[in-house]
Amino acid sequence: SSHVVQQQQQHQYIMKFLSAIFLASALNDACAFAPNSMGSYRASTTAVKNQLGNDMDLSGNAWKPDSEKMGSTDTGDYFPEGYDPSTNPDFSEGMMGSQAMLAGGDKGPQLPGMENLGEDAVMMGGIEENSEIPAGMEFVPASVPDGELTFQVAGSGKGGELTFEVKPFCMGFEDYFAAFAPGSHPSLKVTPCAGRMDRRGGESTFMTITCEPRGQAGTFTGDLVVNLPEDMSKLSYKVSVTAF
Repeated sequence: SSHVVQQQQQHQYIMKFLSAIFLASALNDACAFAPNSMGSYRASTTAVKNQLGNDMDLSGNAWKPDSEKMGSTDTGDYFPEGYDPSTNPDFSEGMMGSQAMLAGGDKGPQLPGMENLGEDAVMMGGIEENSEIPAGMEFVPASVPDGELTFQVAGSGKGGELTFEVKPFCMGFEDYFAAFAPGSHPSLKVTPCAGRMDRRGGESTFMTITCEPRGQAGTFTGDLVVNLPEDMSKLSYKVSVTAF
């Protein structure tokens, strides 16, 4: 029985010894995760302050530009290295097109044979205005006239005249020819007898009717016809002049 008691006591001592070792190990591991003491905190703070005092920021980059100013140090792609504005083409060069240097400042394309056309050039040919009534042209009054024109003149004097306005109605410029139809009184005449009428919306054409009674008295009538052959149209006016 004494031998059994000894074995039990030895077993208890072993268990206590192992418990003590386990407790010591647990305490050591717990200390590893404990926060730093005030002394270590102050030491780390002092180390950070020393670093900032040596021109070091928290990022660890202490480089500064020589100018000590903010700004970009890169050069844009549109300004090549060594760019000098005084030795490079001006921004407006070439804006007038590839033909500008040949035209001497004039606008428009370079046509063969007209490269030197300027203000002193003499143009030959072109569209000519008819000044006479073509031979064989007929002046037939319309059944319904476009207007009536009346005025008075002194029979014993040199006569008189009336100027009236014709507003353009054609889509383009048209030559016109004016005359009194056959059967009209011979004292009636119109000027100009030929010309060019402006296109629609342009300037008006003015014509003047003259009457020279040569001492005669009475009422002189006639039909004034204005032909526009290119437009295939005409104007017709009833004219009545009283000579007293």
